[in-house]
Parts: sequence; structure tokens; C-alpha cells
Amino acid sequence: MKKILIAAFAVFSLFGCKQKEQSKAGNPELAKMFDQYFEDRMKLYPLEATAQGDNRYNDQLPNDISAPFRDSAKAFYQTYLDKIKTYNRADLDDNDKISYDIFKREMEMNLEGFTYKASWEIPFQQFWGLPITMGQLGSGAGNQPFKTVKDYQNWLKRVSSFTIWADTAISNFKAGMADGTVLPKALVVKMIPQMEAMVVTNPTQSLFYDPIKNLPKDFSEADKKQITDAYVAAIKTEIVPTYKKLGDFLKTEYLPKARTTTGISGIPGGDKYYAYLIRFWTTTNKTPNEIYQTGLDEVKRIRTEMEKTKEAVGFKGDLADFFEFMKTDKQFMPFKTPKEVLDSFEHIHQIMIPHLKTMFGKVPKTKFEIRQTEAFRAASASAEYNQGSADGSRPGVFYVPILDATKFNITSGMESLFLHEAIPGHHYQISLQQENTSLPKFRRFAWYGAYGEGWALYSESLGKELGLYTNPYQYMGALGDEMHRAIRLVVDVGMHTKGMTREEVIKYMMDNEAISKEGATAEIERYMAIPAQALSYKTGALKIRELRTKYEKDLGDKFSLSDFHDEVLKDGVMPLDVFERKMDAWEAKQKEKI
Repeated sequence: MKKILIAAFAVFSLFGCKQKEQSKAGNPELAKMFDQYFEDRMKLYPLEATAQGDNRYNDQLPNDISAPFRDSAKAFYQTYLDKIKTYNRADLDDNDKISYDIFKREMEMNLEGFTYKASWEIPFQQFWGLPITMGQLGSGAGNQPFKTVKDYQNWLKRVSSFTIWADTAISNFKAGMADGTVLPKALVVKMIPQMEAMVVTNPTQSLFYDPIKNLPKDFSEADKKQITDAYVAAIKTEIVPTYKKLGDFLKTEYLPKARTTTGISGIPGGDKYYAYLIRFWTTTNKTPNEIYQTGLDEVKRIRTEMEKTKEAVGFKGDLADFFEFMKTDKQFMPFKTPKEVLDSFEHIHQIMIPHLKTMFGKVPKTKFEIRQTEAFRAASASAEYNQGSADGSRPGVFYVPILDATKFNITSGMESLFLHEAIPGHHYQISLQQENTSLPKFRRFAWYGAYGEGWALYSESLGKELGLYTNPYQYMGALGDEMHRAIRLVVDVGMHTKGMTREEVIKYMMDNEAISKEGATAEIERYMAIPAQALSYKTGALKIRELRTKYEKDLGDKFSLSDFHDEVLKDGVMPLDVFERKMDAWEAKQKEKI
């Protein structure tokens, strides 16, 4: 899953880049407006700028959950919605029409998002939010740079602003407590230890001390001492007290008021909010019932393929027995160290390389790395991709949480996981989008889950074509991953609109895939925290596969898979209806060549 999602309604992350790059569009005035929007957005959301290597605002951390900030953001989006409406769409060229459609929808969706109290009365949860982001940034392992004296000073300023943000978070949580807009208890109990893990008595043991351990050697001794003293003081007087305050509040005040219901329907106006989130994440107008039925159909189809695979390996017993065998048999847990796990993922990469050259005409310039997830967040983290910077200064990183290498199971879908999170999934899609300087910057650094996660899930289906899935147990793992996304359609809608409980959806998941109770619990609690996000994967993947199948049939021998993939990726993420119009226009051009 593509990460760096900074705030509840900055999730279409329009990240920044170095400003020397200029957008290109058919209409120069429209291009100028898009560029100005991007400049203004970077000032409004400085963490987004930092994420892509735009270092101008690295000392800033706005209180983005406060009422004054919301007012500023609403005025910002309304201003640009009014501006885009001054252009006649019919007069624009094809690429500008795509930009127009994306931009207008973006402004409208963000404005609508502010009408739902949950967007600020639930300022963070166990899966994402600023307290977690601060740990990633402050450790030095994220995208906050620690190369110069000014870099170190910039971070201290952000730390000071974090204390203000945390006070507002508590105030907002209390407002939610007053009107019933609260998190489920099951999630709050996971948040408390996350906060407590940041509370240390010895500053040198803090995650936030890591940049001091890695002070550049060319710093003067005076600078080293001054910075070290300042960081020790910040940890003692700002960071530790802030996390302790958050943890104590969650434990003593918020937890008793947290709800016992599972789905978002348990908060006032939750049904309407969920309908909005479906539109937000899937970029479709599908109803919850339509999505639920698609999920049931896909679960049935994939389960049939699983039964065939079980029979092919000669396993005696039912599918549940097969799942248990794959989860527990020692032959599927061959690793002794985290390095062996990471090396195995690199081996998967090497197998694919010759095949990738025939399936993609254009590949990213951005470098790629595989890393172990940092210890402080590994227990609650999924494997994920953190994008590189557009200027190439920071590689794209595939993070793998490894709590115990000896229990890391190859049948968990290592090959499909790599295809999804790394290559040709998120790394190809995000990097090629960022590298395309012909797009306006608001598109180069945008994110739509239905397209982005849809592409990544579609990438999993390319395994056999890329020389993978030759081991039936790895293929079973891939089927398990596909099943996992199909199950999401059932359990997400089930818990948020049909009254299914946390325990019921955990059981449904375990009944239909080879997943541990701990794994199923973490997944279900993620869907509880971010309703409808998990619907985007299958929705987008089914659309891409549908279009590929259609074009293969229509174009016959003239269909080029490499050209199809290049066309899918070249213009970046967009809502699925805009994407389908673009791809149909591509097919029409291919037909002209026949």
C-alpha cells in the first residue's frame, strides 16, 4: 500500500518537488493556474512538500486539524474551484480535458470532506496520523533531511509546532466524545502503546535521537555540541511530554468514551459519511450493495481456483486444513535472519528482470531499495512502498516488517507482495508519474487509490507472465493475496453498513484465506480506522483487467501488451471514469493503425 498519507483530507497527496520544473499544457493560462495552485498548496501543506524533496518549508508544521486551518483550506479549495470553472472544457485539448476533470473533482471532493466532523474530531488513529508520521520523520529514516545544520534546526522547529498540534488533537477528540464521533475501543487500545513507546527517561534511547547518532562528520565540534544539546532538550521537554500527554489522555479519558460498535455507521451521520468515502476512494458511484455482491462473487471464483491448486499438490483435507498446513509447516519458514528475508525479495526481483523488458517499454529512472521496517512501528505496520523523490535524490523504498524472521512465511505471498508494493506495482506507477514533466505538477504528485492500488493489484496478476508463481505454494500465496482483496469488499461494506461485528468479519476473513488471527485482526482494524480505503484495490484492478481483455479481443494480433501498460501508466493516477475514457481513446488510435 502506497504510504505517506498525512492528514485525513490530504489523502489525495499532491506532494511537492523542486520548483525549477515547469508544468506543460496546451492552454498556457490553464497551465499557469495549475502551477500557482501547486505553489499555494505546498505552502498550505508543507509536509507534502518535504515528502518530494521541496525543502523550502521543512521547518513548518501547520496545525492542520484546527478550525482556523480548516477555514483557510476551505477558502483555498473554493477559490480554485471557482477558477477552474472559468475555463470552457470543450475548448481544451485532450490532456487538458483530463486535467480539468481531475482538478474540478479534486476541489469538490475536498470541500465536501470538510462537512464531515470525523475528518477533524478523529485526528489520528493506530494506522496513520501525525504522531506516527513524526516518528518516521524524526528518526532520520524518512523524508525529513538531516544533512546540514539548517536541516537539524528545521526539525526542531517542527517539533515545537507538534506540541501545539497535539493539544488541538486532544481538544478535537473531546469534541468527538461530546457528540459521539469517536473511535472503536479496539483501535484505541492499539494507539496507547504507540504513544507510550515514545516516552523514554534517557533521551539517547529515543527514536528522535537517531539523527544525533548520525551527525555528519563535516559538522564543526561546536555545531555538534549545540545540536546535540538542543535535541536532548527537545526530547526531554517537548517530545516525551507530548507523547505522554497523548497516551495518558487516550488511556484515561478517551478509552472509556470510545464506542463498542465496529462500523462507521456507529457515529452520527456515519452512513452518509461512508457513502462519501466510497466515492472518495473508489472514484465511482457504486453502491455499498453493488460492491458487497462483487466481493461475494470474487470470493467464490478465487476459492474455486484455490481448491484446484490444493488438489494439484495432492493435499488431503479441506481448504481450511490446507490453510493451516501452509501457516504452520516449518518448510514454509526457512529464514533465520531479517537479511535472509530481504535477500529473498531481491531474488524475486532478479527473476523478473528479463520479462519486464518485454512487458514495459518505459521504466522508471528513480532508484529502488528494499528495507526492513523500523522497529518502533513494525508491530502495527503492513509491508508498504514509500515513494522516491522526483529529482532522484531519494530512492523508492519497499518496507518489509519483520518481527521474527524465523516466523516469516513464504506462503504469505512474497512474490505477489513484491509485484504489488514494489515492481511493477507502486514503484513503476508512482515513479513514472513523478518523472513525467509534461504533466501539471498537481497530477505528477497526485494519488487516487482506485487507480494506484488498482494498478498494484493488477500487477499481482502478471506473476506468471513475469516468470513467477512457478511454485504452487507461492501461487497459492498469490491467490491468497487476491482473495484478501476480494474479502475486503465483503467485510468493509459488511462492518460499515450491515452491522457485522469485528469478531464476525475476522472470522469471515480467516474462513476464506490462510491468515493468522493476529493478521486478520490487524487488517480488520485497519478497515475500521479508514473506512472504504480497502475497496479501492479490487475496484481499480477489475477495471484495468476489464479494459485489457476488451482491447485484446478488439485489436487481436495488433494488441501490444507493452504499449497497453505504457499507456496505462504514462499519464498518472486519475478517477476511473476519466481513465476509461482515456484508454478507449488509445484503443481507437490503435484501430486506426490496423
